[in-house]
Amino acid sequence: MSVLTAATDQSICAPLPVLGKDVTVPLVTGGEVTYAALDYAASAPALQRVWDDVAAYAPYYGSVHRGAGYLSQLSTDLFESSRETVREFLGCRTEDQVTFTRSTTDSLNLLAAALPADCQVFVFETEHHASLLPWRDARVTYLNAPRTPAQAVETLERALAGRDPYGPALVCVTGASNVTGELWPVKELAAAAHAHGARIVLDAAQLAPHHPVDIAVLDVDWVAFSGHKLYAPFGSGVLAGRSDWLTAAEPYLAGGGASRQVARRADGGVDVEWHTTAARHEAGSPNVIGVYSIASACKALTEAGFDSLVAREQRLVTAVRAGLAEVPEVKVLSLFGDDAPRVGVISFVVEGWNSSHFAAALSAEYGIGVRDGLFCAHPLVRTLLGSDPQDVGECGAPEAEPGQKSLNAIRVSFGAGTPDEHVERFLRAVKELVSEGAQWKYRTEDGRCVPDRGTAAQV
Repeated sequence: MSVLTAATDQSICAPLPVLGKDVTVPLVTGGEVTYAALDYAASAPALQRVWDDVAAYAPYYGSVHRGAGYLSQLSTDLFESSRETVREFLGCRTEDQVTFTRSTTDSLNLLAAALPADCQVFVFETEHHASLLPWRDARVTYLNAPRTPAQAVETLERALAGRDPYGPALVCVTGASNVTGELWPVKELAAAAHAHGARIVLDAAQLAPHHPVDIAVLDVDWVAFSGHKLYAPFGSGVLAGRSDWLTAAEPYLAGGGASRQVARRADGGVDVEWHTTAARHEAGSPNVIGVYSIASACKALTEAGFDSLVAREQRLVTAVRAGLAEVPEVKVLSLFGDDAPRVGVISFVVEGWNSSHFAAALSAEYGIGVRDGLFCAHPLVRTLLGSDPQDVGECGAPEAEPGQKSLNAIRVSFGAGTPDEHVERFLRAVKELVSEGAQWKYRTEDGRCVPDRGTAAQV
């Protein structure tokens, strides 16, 4: 009987059509199987709706803001209307600004470059590297991993209470962990930040694809996210929120588009008047197709209805967690405990298995794509595994051989396009691998665990 057949709630929608849903991959044991993409936390497959919209527009695209021709004007209108679509999707306030970037990482580095002088930054060690590392020119306080949402708020309040109350300060926090999938108390953290005169930026890379994000309701100052996690192709991202720090900062990139007027001086130099709008930090010819794909994804998720999308995903989360709980050798990683609300991101380790070996077997023998490593959140994974912060371990490049212990975990992640069958196959594969072992021999090659193609199947 299917682990998901018990759900009959009519409010739960069907999976949204995505690219690659019918792609078949070869199995090392022979034959082919439809690929089960369960690595949404790294990059979600593009929605078919997004791809169709982009394909329809592609013959008409042109360089924006600089041309009098019809295609340039059409592309400019599309680019700016996409900005408005994102504003609506995020519930931006009237005065908020939407700036297009390359990714979440790029968005947070842009904000880091715009920090006022002597700004203090507060960030939990639990952050993805995209939000943990950009603050190199600021005074940074790294906060220890909390074990409850309430402790997160208390930890932040204590740190902010001890800061210089007269200088600028910024809090950076994730909305949903890219390791555990757990939701963070963003609204409460925002209230704590503002009560102490600090601002807050929300890393919504893992939250926005799974859950509504409303800047005004959460009362955050900025939101950053990536298109490639929001069911759009690679190469585009968003930083939305307050404009004052961005307007006061030097342009992130100097060049055309960011400059409003450029003139030579009598002494041979150049005077530049920079834009004061989002264009100030969007120098160069922008990624119009990437921006349009984000807007298309925003519309598709909104029209599908987030309530039904969330309900279906929670059904999958419940099924995966229940299935893994049936395997004593599996330990699911968590900061806040079993009852914490979470999105479709679950990390775990398997007793007696090198995580890279287990992930390789899932791929080679079952056609299931998951991720193993430290997930660009090294301090968090080390904390969850109870290891010393100096222990060896690299994101996606384990050094241990198959069968040896490694400082890594396995992450399964899913979302709006995940069929029930993929979840069922994953749970069946986990149980079979743990109880029966791998059917093939594996070796480490260039830091990755791969099937030994010259070795016969082990039966």
